[in-house]
Amino acid sequence: MILKDKKIVVMGVRNKWSIAWGAAQSASEQGAKVICTCSENSYEKVKTLVEEIPGAQVYILGDVSDNSNIEKCFEKIKADNGKVDGIVHSIAHANTEDLRNDYILTSQEGYKHAQDVSAYSLVAIARIAREKDFLNEGASIVAYTYYGAEKVINGYNIMGVCKAALEASIRYLANDLGKDGFRVNGISAGPIKTLSAKGIKDFGTILDIVDQRAPLHRNVTTKEVGDATAFLLSNLSNAITGEIIHVDNGFSIMGA
Repeated sequence: MILKDKKIVVMGVRNKWSIAWGAAQSASEQGAKVICTCSENSYEKVKTLVEEIPGAQVYILGDVSDNSNIEKCFEKIKADNGKVDGIVHSIAHANTEDLRNDYILTSQEGYKHAQDVSAYSLVAIARIAREKDFLNEGASIVAYTYYGAEKVINGYNIMGVCKAALEASIRYLANDLGKDGFRVNGISAGPIKTLSAKGIKDFGTILDIVDQRAPLHRNVTTKEVGDATAFLLSNLSNAITGEIIHVDNGFSIMGA
């Protein structure tokens, strides 16, 4: 088991269909102690879900645009568990109208909100983790992104811009945290039918296109993304940092 005796924090679990939940399951299967965070609104549902993983815990994380919420959450986790070996960032949000309208119509407030929650939160989490001495030696941070950061995906709009900022942040954070021996990587997952995906216009069409054009002719699963995450959290990936790894059945290599 590649994560034996490691403690992994999975941030952003919402329900059993979320990518974060796939990461939590894979981490547990690989021997990790799993610590999940979720919003207050999702707590009861996630608490029941987490009971499926032996020894797993769940903590409430308030609005990540308020750094004090991240600080309080990390302080509580550290007090209960000590330092951790990995963090999975699966946090993103945009207003529905800013996803469904043309990108040019994105409101200034909507832009700020989406960037703050979806991209800046990774910067805040990494900084606070270092400031709070939250990470064990050799710890790894993994964040989730999507192909819409690289190419225009109809209906993805503001979130594509946020994911582009997230990917750039991964590289700069990898450089900054490398001085401390910590790694930061991203996984560009293929489209998955999650709760968040429901906000994307014509999402079913995106799934169909991947199924038709990807070299493996199928869509990726949360389990497959979770397994790739476990690898990046493990010592098997010790020489990998600042990378964006596509877990999309090869869709991103294809031309028109």
